[in-house]
Amino acid sequence: MITTICFDFGNTRLKAAVFHNSQLQELVVLPDDNRDTLEQLLQRVKPQYTILSSVVHHQTHVEDVLRHHTSFHKLSHETRLPFTTPVGKPETIGADRLALCAAAVHLFPQQNNLAIGLGTCITYNFINQRHEFLGGSISPGLEMRFKSMHALTAKLPLVNMEWNFPLIGYDTKTNLLSGVAWGMAKEIDGIIDAYAEKFGNFNVLLTGGDTPHFAPLLKKQIFADPQLIFKGLYAISEHNR
Repeated sequence: MITTICFDFGNTRLKAAVFHNSQLQELVVLPDDNRDTLEQLLQRVKPQYTILSSVVHHQTHVEDVLRHHTSFHKLSHETRLPFTTPVGKPETIGADRLALCAAAVHLFPQQNNLAIGLGTCITYNFINQRHEFLGGSISPGLEMRFKSMHALTAKLPLVNMEWNFPLIGYDTKTNLLSGVAWGMAKEIDGIIDAYAEKFGNFNVLLTGGDTPHFAPLLKKQIFADPQLIFKGLYAISEHNR
């Protein structure tokens, strides 16, 4: 049995997924990227392979630890990918977006795909049927919208998301909840409609921790998988062996 750990270092959390062969077996949220934290996980799981997608300034020893204990790959614009990136500056593409594109191509090859990631930011990533990542767009995510309204106004409070919100808010808190959640849902619907006008038929893939909550709010049928980024990382790891 071949074991692979896929690390996703995002702006909000440091996460890892353990694969036995091609099956995702365990999800781990890391408290930090300290040497002891990484080595304890590696000693417990004993993986042969690791891959890292990072959009943060992680500690310098992280890559050394993974390289010392495993066959390690860091996802970057120099990675061999199952798609091409004919954009102006491929070196600026976030590693998380590359992983989403890899998952889309793996799941729906030779088809147009719009992969949407719900994280600190919302990323829209379009891959055409020729497996070309054409780019997309980035907008504020859930927590960023709440925090910006609180930080940039004098009286709006900072609220945490609660999913039993009404359509018509009846106080400040429920107005904020309704505005952020429905605003995001209608934004996503609108982006999907704009792509439909340009490209016709395509698959919509939605991922991120809030996927189960947002999927019912969208009008178009989508492929929803909260762990899509990890499946893309695993596919890239396999592609680079």
